[in-house]
Amino acid sequence: MDLAVEGLGHRYGGTEVLRDISLEIPAGRILCVVGPSGCGKSTLLRMIGGLERPSAGRVVQIGEAPATSLNPLTFVFQDFALLPWRSVAGNVSLVLEDNALPRARRDAIIADVLARTRLSDFAHALPRQLSGGMKQRVAIARALAVDPAVLLMDEPLSALDAQTRELLMEDLIGLWSRTPFTAIYVTHNLAEAVRLGHRIAVLSRRPGQVREVVEIDMPLADRQAGDPELEAVQARLWDLMRDEARAADAELLDG
Repeated sequence: MDLAVEGLGHRYGGTEVLRDISLEIPAGRILCVVGPSGCGKSTLLRMIGGLERPSAGRVVQIGEAPATSLNPLTFVFQDFALLPWRSVAGNVSLVLEDNALPRARRDAIIADVLARTRLSDFAHALPRQLSGGMKQRVAIARALAVDPAVLLMDEPLSALDAQTRELLMEDLIGLWSRTPFTAIYVTHNLAEAVRLGHRIAVLSRRPGQVREVVEIDMPLADRQAGDPELEAVQARLWDLMRDEARAADAELLDG
């Protein structure tokens, strides 16, 4: 299933947050969204996922979600949102329990996503026993359990330290390489964007508009930290954002 964002705009009262956003998200590709603080990146993601109604424009689903998809548009947030009294397997099971799935099928799905996220050995662990990176892997496993047509990822690595972020990026690249998925990935981290994005949409300061969409042809599996080609793309992204990022930061401070 492809997604198309057509002329999306949004206001909170008298404040215009987004203006005339148009984007295409092809199936099996990752679109990263970057931009200055307060430019509406998370608001855009919430509108794509149906959590907020846009003031203008629309989001179009092109084609059908997989027949096995229990929730076509599924979020992964910065906050892991795990239930502390449930085990790893129990937290993954939560998203399946309102569906009329046979117990054997549900158990098979849980075993599959835990294996894909390298959590099988921790199926019975409680969240308090896990590192931050492992908690986020549980959140990703939970999202994968419903076989989404599109993953909507809102700064999922921003609460993690640099080393853990690197490991999680490698995990995401490995997941995509084995079974390509479609995702919209919001981040303020340009290094993440160039490692994970097939396309990178650069938004302007508020009201957020698409300044440019940058394509990266290098296969995800070949992307490594410090690669000169990726560093050149990252520098180009920063050139597009630098002045507006400074202005946005000053505006937030003044506010």
